[in-house]
Amino acid sequence: MTDLPAPEIEEAHNWLHAAERVAVLTGAGVSAESGIPTFREAQTGHWARFKPEDLASPDAYQRDPEMVWAWYAGRYRDVLAAQPNPGHLALAELEHRKAGGFLLATQNVDGLHQRAGNRRTVELHGNLTHARCEGCHHLRPLPPPDELSVPPLCPDCGARMRPNVVWFGEYLPTVALARAQAAFASAQVALVIGTSSVVEPAASLGLLTLENGGRLIEVNPDETPLSAWASVRLPASASQVLPALLEGWA
Repeated sequence: MTDLPAPEIEEAHNWLHAAERVAVLTGAGVSAESGIPTFREAQTGHWARFKPEDLASPDAYQRDPEMVWAWYAGRYRDVLAAQPNPGHLALAELEHRKAGGFLLATQNVDGLHQRAGNRRTVELHGNLTHARCEGCHHLRPLPPPDELSVPPLCPDCGARMRPNVVWFGEYLPTVALARAQAAFASAQVALVIGTSSVVEPAASLGLLTLENGGRLIEVNPDETPLSAWASVRLPASASQVLPALLEGWA
């Protein structure tokens, strides 16, 4: 299943099995295994000449909403073509086993966790399969890519709609962040998976679990600023590690 040392896998497995409250944070590494490039990796071809701030900031949108929407329309098409991978599916199974004692907070905007079966989720950076009206602020799912005209208009009030994602210079949604912080503060085990752990405030969520007497499991092929704090660090991908952590559960 994985080449990781058996003692670390067994220890993490036992902690998760025994825990009544589990909080999970996922980042781009989880979606990368489904073929979704990170924001910067997606800047190829025509888009390679743009800085991230040129494509994902309020100022960029104010200057050229059509260009920003063209960028997100391409990412939207890629997201719908992707499928949940074994890491996503294992997290959906973990939620099923922990029921109300589970929360998954994600920095990803692709909706793959929900498509895999997760329901107790917090999307810290929004979801690019939806748009938000600039007039009445209602959320609406985007139509299929072949039917999407950009920028889309709100079916309720006719105003222009913007991608429902958090841009550079914007704050995370207050309610979503507070819900994630509460879950990590009360969790007996925190799983931090596939994130660089450099973007605050999400980067500190796992530390809330440690500060309140819980354990922190990091799943990431690369070391991060969080690695030194992890109770157990599992240096592999989510698809390799997460199914192994659920093996043998009754």
